[in-house]
Amino acid sequence: MSQNRALPSHRTMRNPDKQQKIGVFDSGVGGITVLREIYRRLPQESIIYFGDTARLPYGNRSAAEITQFMREIITWFAAQDVKMVVTACNTSDALALETIRQEFSLPILGLILPGARAAVKQGKRIGVLATPATAQSNAYRRAIHEVDPTCQVWQVGCPEFVPLIEQNRAHDPYTREVAEQYLRPLLQQQIDTLVYGCTHYPHLDRVLRSLLSNKVQLVDPAVHVANAAAQELELLGQNSTTAPVATRFCVSGSPEQFAKVARPWLGCTPKVEKIHLQNSLVPLDSRE
Repeated sequence: MSQNRALPSHRTMRNPDKQQKIGVFDSGVGGITVLREIYRRLPQESIIYFGDTARLPYGNRSAAEITQFMREIITWFAAQDVKMVVTACNTSDALALETIRQEFSLPILGLILPGARAAVKQGKRIGVLATPATAQSNAYRRAIHEVDPTCQVWQVGCPEFVPLIEQNRAHDPYTREVAEQYLRPLLQQQIDTLVYGCTHYPHLDRVLRSLLSNKVQLVDPAVHVANAAAQELELLGQNSTTAPVATRFCVSGSPEQFAKVARPWLGCTPKVEKIHLQNSLVPLDSRE
């Protein structure tokens, strides 16, 4: 199928008078943690955010499913003429990023390697909370050992976290109970560093910090992928030279639900479009 072939290069032949955006995507609101870091690190850049809310959670999906989802999303981003895509989804990074990078020529950044590099600077006994798919892939363990083979790594799959966050239940007593359960095996290993292996999990920062010793260092890969994006734009000479425009929010599911859940994290209620990735890549009426 032609949409799966490599697209024309997005690194050359740019129109300098046209403002190009950065594409950021996740399965839902989790990628807002990455979006906020990009706002801080690259305040001059304009952004399109896509949440694949019709198909979340990604954490229990197969590699084949995630690869196809990511292919559809990057194809849509390419049609919007973005200059870069930030994969604000660890599961997509772990299961599909290597394959998808071979199919598209625009820069596609992932979270896992920047997160791994940051983790090894913090400690030697590293715990990773992640979706089941990311944990089972061993992507963080491999990335950390590539940087420092002497580190010990323990990964825990957390299937309930993403649905709880997407249901706006981050501060429920039940969520704290679930967090205690997921952290228990890591605390038994006396970890000195904890990596948020899913972009949703910083939304649980207050809960998780209350359950951890002050000696445990927390690593949010969102911070580090934003830095990587800044470095890549500088290297490619694609930094924005004009004032940013408002972020365009798009979802594959309910715009109203996304706006409701995203509001506390954004500090405002976003205007959200519904996008159907497999129907000529055109927006649909949000009532559908």
